[in-house]
Amino acid sequence: MNEQTDLIFRQIAARAAALEPELTALRRDFHRHPEPGWMELRTSVRIAQALRDAGCDEVLTGDAVCDRDSRLGLPSEAELDAHFRRVAADGLDPVLLDKMRGGMTGVIGILRCGPGPVIALRFDVDALPVAEADDPAHRPAAQGFRSEVPGVSHACGHDGHTAIGLGTAKLLCELRGQLRGTVKFIFQPAEEGVRGAKAIVEKGHLDDVDYLFGAHLGGEPGQDDAVGVGPNRTLATAKLDVVFHGKAAHAGLVPDAGNNAMLSAATAILNLHAIPRYGAAPTRVNVGRVTAGSGRNVICDRALLELEVRGLTTEANDYMCAYAKRIVEAAAQMHGCTCEIALRGEAAGDCNDPALCQTVLTVCRDRLGLAVTELPDEPKGYISEDYSLLAARVRAHGGQSCYFKNLSACAAPIHDPRFDFPERALVNGVTAFAGLTAALMQ
Repeated sequence: MNEQTDLIFRQIAARAAALEPELTALRRDFHRHPEPGWMELRTSVRIAQALRDAGCDEVLTGDAVCDRDSRLGLPSEAELDAHFRRVAADGLDPVLLDKMRGGMTGVIGILRCGPGPVIALRFDVDALPVAEADDPAHRPAAQGFRSEVPGVSHACGHDGHTAIGLGTAKLLCELRGQLRGTVKFIFQPAEEGVRGAKAIVEKGHLDDVDYLFGAHLGGEPGQDDAVGVGPNRTLATAKLDVVFHGKAAHAGLVPDAGNNAMLSAATAILNLHAIPRYGAAPTRVNVGRVTAGSGRNVICDRALLELEVRGLTTEANDYMCAYAKRIVEAAAQMHGCTCEIALRGEAAGDCNDPALCQTVLTVCRDRLGLAVTELPDEPKGYISEDYSLLAARVRAHGGQSCYFKNLSACAAPIHDPRFDFPERALVNGVTAFAGLTAALMQ
């Protein structure tokens, strides 16, 4: 390592540490004002303004970020419009806000530093429909930055991811004279339910990317601060909504005149959970919600199923998805009904490349002085992450991807009402993202 290269890593570590008060303030602001997927209006406006202030050469918003027709799992127009009116009353930049109306959230900042590799950094920004804990032992409640939105909270750490992304952008913009190449700071909407990445992919933002990084805050109580790197196998998944359409009739007088959508739904549920498992990789299936019927004496004419399938590989998930669709269509036909199947979210399988994982380990440990943990190939459980769709597009043209863990002593598991993380993890996140980017842009 030459002296000039060594200098930039010392600068990154020192500058990231100096940013801690600013990162903490950003995180707490986002934490107090959580917004669900495709409704991250206030969040996106704040991000766009911060990226402009940081010195990004270009800041993309609205239709420039997501392909409108590729968005999955959109809230209803009434929900989107009601949230827009609430946010507009807060006095946010009306020009930016209008570009994001109707669920066109998310922001991409671009930093251009001449010829060199194209690096994308992904940060998810949406919140969860989880009511945050309000007991005194919960630090956000005790210190006054608990969610101000009933029933919605950042129980997955995306407030921290957003703050880390903005800190990384600010730091790299300051160091642009020492970098060669292009950085794309992707602030993705609607990760929860794996709904948002597809629209960014279809807009073409990953088509020229050589290296892609993402990360997630996490860890158990007592966890030492570390960057966790491993294969990061995630489950490919498809989230499906199925509507069965039947024909109503009086259940006592002329039951044979109806076509029972509830029977179609029940037939489908039992057979979905009986799908033969895929031999080459673990698979999952679950029907999580059923809505059907209007009264005990009426043949049901409409039933809704909300279900998901998953597989450790994309091929395994494709098998499950195709089998599930055949079952649903057959169940409808069996009882004289019709059905509609809508894709509401999706993710691919593996997203890490061994060579880039090794780069993360080496740079974080040897150049940035961060503690590093090599994660096992078989974790306690598998999740799905639509970062995988971005990774798949990058890998399709020969690029590399690594999704790592920003580990610290979290108060509870993700998606728990008591989830919280120590804010020094924000500094570690900025140090890792900025250091890895700089290492590839020398």
